[in-house]
Amino acid sequence: MTSSRWLLLGAIVFTFLAWASAFVVIRGVGPYLDGGPLALGRLAVGVVALGIAVLIARRWVWPTRREWAQLAIVGIAWFGAYNVALNTAEQTLDAGTAAMIVGIGPILIALGAGIFLGEGIPKWLSIGAAVAFAGVVLIGIGTMLAQGGAHPVDLVGALLALVAAVAYAIGVIAQKPVTRHIPAIQATFLACAIGLVVCLPFSGLLVAQLAVAPASAWWGTVYLGVVPTALAFTTWAYALSRMPAGQLGIASYLSPPLATVMGFLAFGEIPHPLALAGGVVCLVGVALSRRRLRVVAPA
Repeated sequence: MTSSRWLLLGAIVFTFLAWASAFVVIRGVGPYLDGGPLALGRLAVGVVALGIAVLIARRWVWPTRREWAQLAIVGIAWFGAYNVALNTAEQTLDAGTAAMIVGIGPILIALGAGIFLGEGIPKWLSIGAAVAFAGVVLIGIGTMLAQGGAHPVDLVGALLALVAAVAYAIGVIAQKPVTRHIPAIQATFLACAIGLVVCLPFSGLLVAQLAVAPASAWWGTVYLGVVPTALAFTTWAYALSRMPAGQLGIASYLSPPLATVMGFLAFGEIPHPLALAGGVVCLVGVALSRRRLRVVAPA
């Protein structure tokens, strides 16, 4: 394996390890910071860290008008809406369940990449998408049963996690064309800055909640801003510039099982058996989506 392939593999592994840890840290900070304020704090730290990295890199490519529009979509959908929705969802969902619901995102990315990026929609991709969606339904039912019945807060949490998955997919599909021209660090910095602007209405609440939050909440916010945001989004953009969006999106199914294990180690959280079954169904859907029609060569 060449050094460039090792570098690509390292970027992918680091990205999904960092993102899996984010589900757990968000869960830990959740009792002290609401979804919106936590998103703002995370993005503020991320913008500072990425700004320093951009200055060190000393490379700036001015985006075209179309690329600015695409970056705006990435910033609003992925950095803004995704973070707020996921943070709020984890107020009532355990880290593993939230990760499994957000795990529908890769299928949406593969479908969107086929429609909007010309990567095609094979037959097995459509079948896999349907199976994975059934898995998400099972996760939602399991989440409600975990509280002894149809608990409205848990249902809202599951729906918000699904919103995060959709925002994730929209962000990736909009980001892919940008990475062909804009350096990974710069693209991540600009999208993060746009997401920060979107979350500014939560400024007052962030200041008020941080004033009474313990040190662990402060450090958790810093970690989320530096590792899963500044570093992991940059390594993601690097990988995205070097492989198809649908293929890379499928690889993100590494995160749910990792987040489940980390959530158990950190908080002793174990998702409901039906939610775990739904996660397995999602993985089956991914496996089906990766199948290819066998072409028989002529004699």
